[in-house]
Amino acid sequence: MQLIRSFEERSAASFAEGRSPGTCTCVGQEASAVGVVAALREDDLILTNHRSAGHLLARGADPGRLMAEVMGRATGYCGGKSGTLHVSAKELGVILTSTIVGGELSLAPGVALSVSMKGGDEIVTCFFGDGAACEGIFHEALNLAAVWKLPVLFVCENNEWQAFVHRRETMLTDDIASRASAYGIEGRTVDGNDVEAVLAAATEAAAKVRATRMPFLLETKTYRLRGHFEPDDQGYVDKAELASWKARDPIAALRASLLESGALTAGGAAAIERRVAERLDAAFTFAADSPWPSLDELTTHVYA
Repeated sequence: MQLIRSFEERSAASFAEGRSPGTCTCVGQEASAVGVVAALREDDLILTNHRSAGHLLARGADPGRLMAEVMGRATGYCGGKSGTLHVSAKELGVILTSTIVGGELSLAPGVALSVSMKGGDEIVTCFFGDGAACEGIFHEALNLAAVWKLPVLFVCENNEWQAFVHRRETMLTDDIASRASAYGIEGRTVDGNDVEAVLAAATEAAAKVRATRMPFLLETKTYRLRGHFEPDDQGYVDKAELASWKARDPIAALRASLLESGALTAGGAAAIERRVAERLDAAFTFAADSPWPSLDELTTHVYA
């Protein structure tokens, strides 16, 4: 979680310094990414959205290669062609990152169908936000996955914001997981800022999908602590609401819990932060020093 937070904050700083493009960060949502991904097997597949760094890093992505991709360098996961919004990493089982809201929802049933046709017991996890849950493709994807009995763990990271529009302006219900029953499948809402609660819920949900080969809708309630896209001054955000959610910071909460239980010492916490800082120092240096793609790469990996 600390690696994800620091990576995203450094990415934002890098943009501010003119060293890299702006990104959609997942600051504040680290517990959701880590808790869900930790519940998956290595052979499970993932489709994600425009706040993908957390899911990729939780999956084991190299932060240097990830930042190189953001910077458009040849050493990135997609050779510098995807940037931050279209990353895929086959070796990690991350099929795609979709910058189109709900785009990953439209493809998840197809990926799950391929898994089913091969006869394995892998599952497909599809991350999306509350904004995508307001789109028609959300209903189509869940309905198709249910009717065709496809092994998809749908994970809605409900961060209260749909770009610059608050969730309360687009839906009358508080919980998205409650919609699951309309498709004849199970759903559950969990505190997305409690990584242990997310892990427990995701582990149970993934096990059900694996055993029944039926979809499951898991909703993690969290909050986007930075703006929609860098730069964004969050002038449209209610200051009291933002302060309230900052007080529920998932990393600070876990650190406090571990310190109180004795599972972590102050020195141990500082050591984690030092290791993360050293790793990211090396990663960002690697990315900045990496070469640009050569011109002969311009037309590779395109269909027409």
